[in-house]
Amino acid sequence: MKKFIVLGCSLLLGMSLYAQDHKNMETKLKENAEYQGAEAHKKHYQVIYQLDSNNPDIIKKAIRNINNLLNDPRLKGKVDVELITFSGGTEALLKTSAFEPQIKDLINKGVRVAQCSNSLQERNLTKEQMFDFIGYVPSGNGELVIRGSEGWTIVKP
Repeated sequence: MKKFIVLGCSLLLGMSLYAQDHKNMETKLKENAEYQGAEAHKKHYQVIYQLDSNNPDIIKKAIRNINNLLNDPRLKGKVDVELITFSGGTEALLKTSAFEPQIKDLINKGVRVAQCSNSLQERNLTKEQMFDFIGYVPSGNGELVIRGSEGWTIVKP
């Protein structure tokens, strides 16, 4: 008889815990579905995008990511953006690149676009082969280190 009472109590307790877990899960799912994103409490944000790939899909992704950031209503007028290219990303800024209109558009929107000078040297390229409207830094990695130490967020698409 005691076994049946203990078994019955255990069963009721288990069902109660299951019902509570189920209710908690429903609450968490509802709360998650209502989430609208973090609030931008700071007055100013800074981000540097690292482009070191010559894969056209990655280049397009970087440009799309930057435009998405610039169009985020939470960050309108609150964000400085830099795009640093080096290694394979150098190809995105060559005069022969198909990305000239998109890069010009980013600069027109206030994005600073700069190329690593080390990568030019390593690839036997000259500044004359690059878009004439971009900036240069001594090293892409150095730019990332400096910006990161200044509190900039580093994004690698």
